[in-house]
Amino acid sequence: MSSTDDALAELAGRLEGMAEELTDMAIDALRRATSGDPDSAEAGEALAVERRIVRARRAVEKAVSVLGEGRGGGAGGLDDGA
Repeated sequence: MSSTDDALAELAGRLEGMAEELTDMAIDALRRATSGDPDSAEAGEALAVERRIVRARRAVEKAVSVLGEGRGGGAGGLDDGA
């Protein structure tokens, strides 16, 4: 494994951590959206934030997958997200 491969693997690992953080943030946003009046502006805003976070998480997961292509791997254990 070359130093470039090592650097890419390290970067993929850091991105995996970021994807996990984004998942936690999305769950928190969903909790906020469902904790009160579902028709409130706050609930709508929390759902919009959750959607943005999920889109960002998917993009990060795609980057992890792309970085792992040279190692014969895919997403390195990340789930496909729901």
